[in-house]
Amino acid sequence: MLDALRTYFSGKFPLTEAQFAELESLLTPRHLARHEVLVRQGEVGRYGAFVLKGCLRSFVTDERQKEHILQFAPENWWISDQHSLARQQPALFSIDALENSEVLVFGPAFYTRLHSFGPEFQTFFYQLLQNSLVALQRRLIGVLSAPAEARYQEFLLLYPTLARRLPQRHIAAYLGITPESLSRIRGERARGEG
Repeated sequence: MLDALRTYFSGKFPLTEAQFAELESLLTPRHLARHEVLVRQGEVGRYGAFVLKGCLRSFVTDERQKEHILQFAPENWWISDQHSLARQQPALFSIDALENSEVLVFGPAFYTRLHSFGPEFQTFFYQLLQNSLVALQRRLIGVLSAPAEARYQEFLLLYPTLARRLPQRHIAAYLGITPESLSRIRGERARGEG
């Protein structure tokens, strides 16, 4: 499992053996069965994860028990409720596995020890956080102002492999539309490509 993480970082920047050993000490390999919950909304989150295989999602459940998906995390993505993990506050959202998944989980010490890996590592995670913030801002703007077709196109660009892997209801919950509307959009796209 850790070979996949080493490969991931080799494409970003090289870690020394000492840095990798310290990183390894903060990560625990874990199998998540489909639908298994890693973090539950309202409870203090104990873990975040790096996805090696499979797909996780973050989502909120409203008072009518309707799920609203915030993010998907397929292979080589990081996912956590940073607010809950870093501040030991109730989680703002839940995280669960949409597929049987292999992950490396980390606890609150992960964020507090980033500085010990050196400036390149801190810069890398700062860039990840910036990218996450930009993606969430774009997503918020899209949900508030873009038509459903444009939101679906953005989904396809961001998650190119997930359209075929995930149930339509999950993609619709991410887009903020009904599964029927997503079916219509997909049908129109297929007719336009044919």
